[in-house]
This record gives sequence, structure tokens and C-alpha cells, in this order.
Amino acid sequence: MVDKRLFLHDLSVVSFLRKNEGRYLKEWLDYHLAAGVDHFFLYDNVPVDETSELLKPYVKDELVDYFPVQGELMQIPAYNDAARRFRYVTRYMAFIELDEFLFPKTEQSIAEVADEIFSRDERAAALVVNQQVFGSSGQESADLSKGVLERFTRRAPRDWFIAPAEGVAPAGNIFVRTIANPRYIRYIVNPHFAYYFDGKFAVNSAGGRVTHWGSEPVLSDKIVVNHYVKSKEEFFDKFNDETLFEKLDRNDEVDEDIQIYHELRAENYTPPKKFERENYFRTLEQIILPAVRSDVPQDFYEGKLELFLTCRALAGILKRRYPKDNRGKFMEEAALRAAHRTHFSKMTFAETMLMINSLPPILSLPYPVVEDIRKNCMSFARQIMNDLKRNMRWDAFVEMGNYMDLLNAFGAK
Repeated sequence: MVDKRLFLHDLSVVSFLRKNEGRYLKEWLDYHLAAGVDHFFLYDNVPVDETSELLKPYVKDELVDYFPVQGELMQIPAYNDAARRFRYVTRYMAFIELDEFLFPKTEQSIAEVADEIFSRDERAAALVVNQQVFGSSGQESADLSKGVLERFTRRAPRDWFIAPAEGVAPAGNIFVRTIANPRYIRYIVNPHFAYYFDGKFAVNSAGGRVTHWGSEPVLSDKIVVNHYVKSKEEFFDKFNDETLFEKLDRNDEVDEDIQIYHELRAENYTPPKKFERENYFRTLEQIILPAVRSDVPQDFYEGKLELFLTCRALAGILKRRYPKDNRGKFMEEAALRAAHRTHFSKMTFAETMLMINSLPPILSLPYPVVEDIRKNCMSFARQIMNDLKRNMRWDAFVEMGNYMDLLNAFGAK
């Protein structure tokens, strides 16, 4: 696991905002900050002045990055954009919506729960969390004088699930949301699930491997995501579908546990850390300087590619923020030299794909070691393309071909 001191953020949330959701933002942001989230990447499909105004203090405090987006069917592109652009900025990245609240079942933060589950299997790249569907609690209209967590306290049974059948879409608590190590995301395919580099995969809170949008049996002992249907009026602001509302409006059991958790966390709230220039440089020095000594044995580098690429990304951020401080440039080049040394250790397939997918911002850098990295990646890519062709994995073959074109383009300079 990569040293958490190397990241600007420990746990970020990515979300896609839709019509009429700005009125729920403050409660949602403040809850998740108390629960241990320290940054948000918000993609707004219906930008309005009220939303941007509400977010101003969060943006000023560097808690939110806000991106207005236009067009239809933009949620998945937004998710993939966040995973690609910010993979080395945040240790964990969760993908949820404004009607969902991540809820650990202990006093722990969300990241602490994830740490515990990830520690059991080094191949785990994501934790998938079952939802718990909360109905309208019998409310027809929206009472916005109170928060969502206070208004809606009745939910479906914990294991409620409607299986898919002809003409019937699945529904219920089998659906999951994802908390991922974004560096190993290959691409996100729907709002509930992502694909990862071969050798990495998603697990549920019991450590079981999960391969699609649902996880059964429904697990709710360690962490859940409370999904709020809200009142009928509010639901119809988002979905004009009476049948869907009747299916989801489950109010079987009273559950106020999230309010107790929120109150406890709010009482002990610690604001997210600020950008500490010298602390970041000190951490880079502790990790990188020993790694670039000429007498370091080769087996030292095994399994450390993710670490050194993360160091490279942080050094690049420091270099851009403080261009007169030569330590940023020095550390970036040193991190790339260390990453290059990992190429001659026992690399997993996931590490090879991580290296290749991290190339775009690296290939234009002015250090001599970049050409060595490019040549090694050309060799990796050729081998992978041969394997993909032999196994008729044509989508991945085309994807790797694009990287080959990129590598060739920089070699022609």
C-alpha cells in the first residue's frame, strides 16, 4: 500500500449533479466531510447560479473541484475523467450520487473501513458497498426545512432484492457503489462498477470477489450506502416514473443509525489537512533518495512501481506550484529513475498496465530517463498485444494499439 502522505487527498468522492440537486448539497457535503471524505470532484450537468454560489466556500477551502458539463449521457464520461485525471492525487476514490450517503457501521471513518478490508488481499483494487433503500416515510411533498437524514428514516429489509426477469429490471439492495484505488481502474462501465487491470479486482466487505454491478448476499455489517428515494414530489423532480417510485418506496423498517453516526463524527470533526509544501518535500526525500542510490539491490524495487509513480506525480505538482524551487524537478526525475528500475524486477501484469496507462504526462518530460522508459514500454506493449491477439481480446487490443501509436509518436521526435 502506498504511503498516504504522498497524496493530496486521502478519500475523494466523485459525483454527477443533476436537476434540482443543489438544494441537497450542503447536508451531503458536510455529512461526508464528517465521515472522513476530504475532497469532492463534482461534475454538474445542469449548472445553475445557486449551486455554484453554495459551493464557493468549499471551493475556496480546496475541498471541492467543480466542473460544469454539457450534453446527455455524461455520467460515465465524467466518472472516467475523474479516475484518469486524478488517479495519483487521491489515495481512494468513491463514486456515489447526491441521494446516497456512505455509512460505516462503526465509529470509523470510511477510509479506515476500506483500509481494513483492502489489507486482507493485495489484489483488491476496490471495495464495493451494498445499498440500503430508504423510502418516502409516507411523505408526499418536499419539506426542505429539514435534512434528508432527519426526514427519511424508514427503509426496505436489509436483504431486499427483486431479481431481473423478462420485462422486469432488477431492484433492491443488491446494487453496489464503489470505493476504489483509482490507479488500477481500467475504465468505468456503469455508475455501479468498474473494470480493473488484470490481476486486480473488486471485493465486498467480506473479502469476496465481485464482478458486476451487484453483490449477493447483501452485506450490511461493516459499511453500506444509504440510498434515499425521498418524497414522491422530490422523486418525480428526478424521475417521472410512477411504477419505479412504487417499486422503490419501501418503508418496512425504522433505521436512524446514520443520524447517531453523523452526530458522533460531527462532534469529533477534524478539518482535512492543508497543502503543506515542506511536509511533501520531506516525504519525497525519505522515499526517493534511498531508492536512487547505485548500490540498491534489484529486488528492492519489486512491487514498488505504484509508489514511485505516485512520487513522480506529487513531485510534478510541487514543480508546477513552485517553479523556482528546483527540488520539484530533481524529485520528479529521481522518481522516474526509480520507476524505471522497477521494469527489471518481477512486474505483475497490473503493474505493466499501470505503467503504460501513466505514460501520457510522462513522455513529454525533459529527462533522459524518459526515453529509457519509452523503450521499455514499447517492449511491454508489443508483448501484451501479441497475448491479446492470441486470446482474441479485441477491445483491449485496440486500446493497446493506441498506446503503441503514442509511444511511436514520441520516438519519432
